[in-house]
Amino acid sequence: MTTATQEATVLDRINGGLFIGGEWVDAEGGKTLAVIDPATGATIKEIADASVADGTKALDAAVAAQDAWAATAPRERGELLRRAFDLLQERKEDFALLMTMEMGKPLAEARGEVAYGGEFLRWFSEEAVRISGRYGLNPEGTGNMIVSQRPVGPSFFITPWNFPLAMATRKIAPALAAGCTVVIKPPALTPLTTLAFVQLLEEVGLPAGVVNVIATSTSSKVSGPIIADPRLRKLSFTGSTEVGRSLMKEAAQGILRTSMELGGNAPFVIFEDADLDKAVDGAMLAKFRNIGQACTAANRFIVHESVAHEFGKRVAERVQAMRVGRGTEDGIAIGPLIDAKAVASTDELVNDAVSKGATVLTGGAAIEGEGTFYAPTVLGSVPADARLLREEIFGPVLGITTFSTEDEAVRLANDTEYGLVSYVFTQDLARGHRMINRLATGMMGLNTGLVSNAAAPFGGIKQSGIGREGGLEGIHEYLDTKYTLIPVS
Repeated sequence: MTTATQEATVLDRINGGLFIGGEWVDAEGGKTLAVIDPATGATIKEIADASVADGTKALDAAVAAQDAWAATAPRERGELLRRAFDLLQERKEDFALLMTMEMGKPLAEARGEVAYGGEFLRWFSEEAVRISGRYGLNPEGTGNMIVSQRPVGPSFFITPWNFPLAMATRKIAPALAAGCTVVIKPPALTPLTTLAFVQLLEEVGLPAGVVNVIATSTSSKVSGPIIADPRLRKLSFTGSTEVGRSLMKEAAQGILRTSMELGGNAPFVIFEDADLDKAVDGAMLAKFRNIGQACTAANRFIVHESVAHEFGKRVAERVQAMRVGRGTEDGIAIGPLIDAKAVASTDELVNDAVSKGATVLTGGAAIEGEGTFYAPTVLGSVPADARLLREEIFGPVLGITTFSTEDEAVRLANDTEYGLVSYVFTQDLARGHRMINRLATGMMGLNTGLVSNAAAPFGGIKQSGIGREGGLEGIHEYLDTKYTLIPVS
């Protein structure tokens, strides 16, 4: 359990200003926004609330720094990221506590995010020096071809509230490694971790203007002019499909390079031959990590009819044993949802399923009192017309539906407009390989409930987005390919 003194110390270290051109400044007119602890409803810090003019200044700074940063040696760019990784490890407890305070996740999970988010710094510090091209004679023998890579240019990032550190490092690290400058707009709900991270970058030698931060309570108003500015060359967004679709329309006017990591509706398929102990472990991880507030969270548990009852019984027992409370307390497994709107949305989906015939195996209601808590919930016999099989839950609710044949399981799993990630549990290796080919998702976990890794390409298909973050593919989102022909004399 943390103390009030520890929390105050961490919060006091954060500069609550905008970071533009290497300087911490107030927002235009001195406007501020309040950051709320969702476990208590109390304001934990007031920070600068950027205006449209502030956004333009941030882009000005990124544009001014672009040429010099692109010309910086790849080794130098990589070493800066490596220094940031090392310093983050030294301050991992502070960052974990900060995320728990502003977002609500249990402290143990916040530590896990620091480890995960840090790996993007280490991975892309190594990729910075591996940007390569090719050279060779063309087929006709008339000239030599040079294929080279160059930075896309100034980039604008819009990050979500649910993974405050990892979403910042997953975008900033490859951009800096590739030689791009950045304007990042962290979410108004959880901006403090991004501010703390950029302070860390400043400490390890980040040149002025290379990364600029503008938190704001008027996201679309501030973002619109930045996206419309012809000097911007890249837009990366993580969030809902609805907002992503709107941003892509805006980006189309400038023919911007875009990366969109959007909504999910992940199927979690359990076949009759699955190791149920592993399946339950995987379900707890895939569903309840981050309080169910993750785009990769398992949304639809599609379980073979012969094992559905036993699976439901076991997982309900595990869920009943989970402690709910403020994430800074010892032994807490489920923290608060991000706000009252999230609680209402979760409750609405649960009530809809129950009204249509689903059975409540445990939980099923909001928790009264201070903070925005919802009881971790397991629902059995979820009918096909329940909204929670169509809509992303983003809460600690596990809904079980059944199937009888492999073809039916595949049909149910693919019956969604989304295609981010899927989870499959089977001991049949041949069936597992068939699922890799048959399930329409950008990622898949086979006998595991966690797929994310900095060395792997993260992203989806269909309405779940375009582009990839992480892995060998991640840095290419920030590079343009240039072909040059040199005639043979």
